Amino acid sequence: MVSVAAADQHVPVHVLGGPTALLEYGGLRFLTDPTFDEPRDYQQGGGRLTKTAAAAVAPADLGRIDVVLLSHDEHPDNLDESGRAMLAGVPLTLTTPGGARRLGNGAVGLADWESIELDRPGGGVISVTGVPAIHGPGAREQVEPITGQVVGFILTGAGLPSVYVSGDNASLDAVREIADRFGPVDTAVLFAGAPRFPFLFDGAPLVLDSVQTVVAATILGARRVVPVHFEGWAHFTEGRAALAAAFAAAGERDRLDLDMTTESTRS
Repeated sequence: MVSVAAADQHVPVHVLGGPTALLEYGGLRFLTDPTFDEPRDYQQGGGRLTKTAAAAVAPADLGRIDVVLLSHDEHPDNLDESGRAMLAGVPLTLTTPGGARRLGNGAVGLADWESIELDRPGGGVISVTGVPAIHGPGAREQVEPITGQVVGFILTGAGLPSVYVSGDNASLDAVREIADRFGPVDTAVLFAGAPRFPFLFDGAPLVLDSVQTVVAATILGARRVVPVHFEGWAHFTEGRAALAAAFAAAGERDRLDLDMTTESTRS
């Protein structure tokens, strides 16, 4: 398990594998894109997804989860069978409008720039805003019919640093829109890995590649970048070494947080 926490930012982020990370923010515990199945193959559309590594922990070992931030529900590398099962025990799942309709069980869909306020323990609120994400190269109207609707999230609160969770986004134009409204951000949880399939978009990445991840961090003015969803699946083409090299080449290595620990995530 990767655990990242900068003392001056007060946002612990525990990366559990694939797109799944635990954020402790304003007294609440947020989980991104739950994927807890063991390594296996999945049939997806006309192709196959192969999971190559298990999550660092089992759902039962996570302790309390207050909110799931689900970028999309239609791909098993973002929501697998074990992840779906755990949603029933989580008070709130935030996702795409279409995903909320499919999931039911009180899931709430956030359109672009739509916000929901969550009560903080001890008083105050956290605002979660849905932000644009495009799961592939090109305009949204060209991409969504193929790969589906995706949403990212911005977390803000009085006296709290801002956090951006990108979801499976390949659009730097979307990142610029987000930066215009919310930048600079303190912590950017960026889905990366340059996943590719030869039969989709001529093999172009469906999510940011490593160089684009650096560009996104710069656009956002992010003080810290926590990359997720760049290993553990066969369709990722750029992993840890590529990310570290890209940030180093741009003179931005200090922004990138890839530290590894084995802290407990239970609360």
